[in-house]
Formats: sequence, structure tokens, C-alpha cells
Amino acid sequence: MPRKEYAESGYVAMYLLVYFDLPVKTKKDRKEYALFRKALLKNGFVMLQYSVYSRYCADNRVLEQHKRRVRDALPPKGHVRTMAVTSKMYEKMNCFIGQKEIEGEKEPDVVTFY
Repeated sequence: MPRKEYAESGYVAMYLLVYFDLPVKTKKDRKEYALFRKALLKNGFVMLQYSVYSRYCADNRVLEQHKRRVRDALPPKGHVRTMAVTSKMYEKMNCFIGQKEIEGEKEPDVVTFY
């Protein structure tokens, strides 16, 4: 069943993508890499591929909150990029393993508490 493009708040539901290349040559570099990755996981990001993570955000307020959290967790070296895409765009992503297409990630079930 397709998900609603708009969250109950009226904002467009989005996915925040995080792409990164971090050095891992020294023990300190590897520790910084691990801390950054753990921060992403702690904040609800899921790994799409090595060094590519995504997180569902029900509206722009949540998206901005998680962009700040990524910024706060940035390691001192390396390259990190974020990109926001609508849930409709995210659903159009094609996933391949070798030459076989597989089903992509499903949008999470969103529960609203009043």
C-alpha cells in the first residue's frame, strides 16, 4: 500500500540521506568513523550501503532537527553530505544486487500520539 506523501502536519514527508567518506588509516580515524556511524544509528538512520544512510522524516521540522544532529556528530576529518528527498522520490529508487533488481526499503509505519 503506498504511503501518504503528506504527513498529518501538512508538510511533505521526506527522507534525509547522509553520504560520507571518512579516513580509517589510524586508530583515531577508525574510532571517529565508528562514533559517527553510531550517532547515525542512534538517531534512527538505517544503512543503505556502506557510507550511505537514510532516515524517514515526517515533516520539515523533523528533517531540520536530524540535519542538526548529523552536523553535531561530524568527525574532524572526511567528507559528509546530506540530501533531502521526498518520500515519492525515495520510493522510485531502484535497488540492484549484481544484475538482479530487489525490492527497496519500505517507508516506516508512522504512529502519531496526541
